[in-house]
Amino acid sequence: MQLTLDSVTKKVGAQTWLHAQSIAPQSGAVTVLLGATQAGKTSLMRLMAGLDAPTSGRISVDGKDVTGRPVRERNVAMVYQQFINYPSLTVADNIASPLRLRGEKNVDAQVRQLADKLHIGMFLDRLPAELSGGQQQRVALARALAKNAPLMLLDEPLVNLDYKLREGLREELTQLFATGDSTVIYATTEPGEALLLGGYTAVMDEGELLQYGPTSEVFHAPRSLRVARAFSDPPMNLLAGQVSEQGVQIDHGPAMPMALDRALQGAVTVGLRASALHVAADPGDIALPGKVELAEISGSDTFVHAETSVGELVAQLTGVHRFELGAPVVLHFDPTEAYVFDAAGQLALAPAWRRKAH
Repeated sequence: MQLTLDSVTKKVGAQTWLHAQSIAPQSGAVTVLLGATQAGKTSLMRLMAGLDAPTSGRISVDGKDVTGRPVRERNVAMVYQQFINYPSLTVADNIASPLRLRGEKNVDAQVRQLADKLHIGMFLDRLPAELSGGQQQRVALARALAKNAPLMLLDEPLVNLDYKLREGLREELTQLFATGDSTVIYATTEPGEALLLGGYTAVMDEGELLQYGPTSEVFHAPRSLRVARAFSDPPMNLLAGQVSEQGVQIDHGPAMPMALDRALQGAVTVGLRASALHVAADPGDIALPGKVELAEISGSDTFVHAETSVGELVAQLTGVHRFELGAPVVLHFDPTEAYVFDAAGQLALAPAWRRKAH
């Protein structure tokens, strides 16, 4: 199935919820809608599903115009943050309902297989009200997967689950999506989730579609500061600077030798991902002295917040490290791993090794 949205907009009264945008999600792949709360992700998914009609623009499926056609006339499976199950049916019957509607054989075996994948096999005889919120969400997810619809819309489906279960289900879902034929649209606020799911990513902000493409390309080559801010966790370190003869002079900081386009002039913003900063110096690195404001351990990484002459920076260090608050620290980075954005916030230079990769 090929879903295509052509210059669709959505206005409610005087408010514009979605600015004109076009997107044709890849069939048989996961497309992640990435953005903060109120970025427009749910509004866009409601247009895809047929729950809402666009104010302007056209929606087509396999070349056929379906603009304004209601959801009941489309073969769509949906899962939202707010789980929806049939309260009077057992877990098994909830999952089996779309299979029985299609007249499938071996319904019990298929229900058991899906339930086991989502770790709810022990609850098949229970009613949804007897389950926790996270367990009910998994029932809704299993029923959507059982529908095997050509278009599957998942609006932050794992947000109500605990961290450990969420990590495991992401891996399971990635495998399920890879072996299926459905066009999968998955909305999330978490950049890490987009990277784990792979596929394609559409970055959204304030009702605008900022960039769409293969997830790795969007992450490694954000077209603008807005995309870089949205697709970076922890947030990208941003340093003000000026174009110089040698490259970039960071305000209140060191000079960065860089080969920039001769047309680039004036003020620029240098972007450094937290993972590009480290405490051990390598040849050619630039040093940024400072003092530790905060050090926090998350999983197998240590995040160091340091106050420097160029502002507060966050470094993501692999492994568990101990830092005393207020202690001096020197952060180092390789200038070839820096991004440069022009005065208009557009990407002017991506890290050299990433350019070679493309």
